[in-house]
Amino acid sequence: MDKKIRIGALISGGGTNLQAIIDSCESGKINGDITFVGSDNPDAFGLEKSKKHGITTFVVDYKSIIQNCKKDPSKVLLPDDFDLDDVLSKQHIFSSNTPPEKIRSFFTTRAVAEAKLIDKIKPYPFDLLVLAGFMRNLTPYFIDKINPDRTNPRIMNIHPALLPSFPGVDGYGDTFRYGCKVGGCTVHFIDYGEDSGPIIGQKAFQITGDDTLESIKEKGLKLEWELYSECVDLFAGGRLKTVRMSYDLKNGKKIERNVVKILSQHF
Repeated sequence: MDKKIRIGALISGGGTNLQAIIDSCESGKINGDITFVGSDNPDAFGLEKSKKHGITTFVVDYKSIIQNCKKDPSKVLLPDDFDLDDVLSKQHIFSSNTPPEKIRSFFTTRAVAEAKLIDKIKPYPFDLLVLAGFMRNLTPYFIDKINPDRTNPRIMNIHPALLPSFPGVDGYGDTFRYGCKVGGCTVHFIDYGEDSGPIIGQKAFQITGDDTLESIKEKGLKLEWELYSECVDLFAGGRLKTVRMSYDLKNGKKIERNVVKILSQHF
């Protein structure tokens, strides 16, 4: 059997997807172990779940950090290796219409929190970082620290919609309000945008006239628990390869995309 991978996790709430991954690791469905669980929220119930499984946990209180930074910007201590111009040149979260001061404030305050998060993570080597309901956008500063090799991404996220439709915080709600007849969930690697990274796997469910937002969420969550574990297992088996694809369009233009190929065997 191949060596077990080491999995780190970040959460903000109850950690139901985290629990599914923990269960899959303990049952042997995933050839890996959870080495740590971190949260931006001291009250995240998923922390207690993790402790019951003997998993190391820690908290970086984003809310307090951001409030303190905004209270007195002159006292903000940015990490020595933080380059705002570099971050701004890479980010795809904000549009060009967003006020520059808002963008600068976001990335500088997040850099303070992310530097603390990186310090917390350092003692625990890992192969894959899973976002299991982590409700904070990661910036290029953090992503580049975790992904030194861009051709081998190792930050995975699950989203409650069939991307690229309905990115953002309320995928199931957006799906429901749009009147979609099919909903679903997506696991993808993180990039510099919001829910825009290369797609690893998706599962879909039918939406009927009798469905409510709550019933849609119930359908989606059940699929999330299956899908996330399956995608983590593919990573553990060395079966995910990210490649740069180029496509020629009929109008003469060319587009390029990072695409995840699922291999039949370890590469």
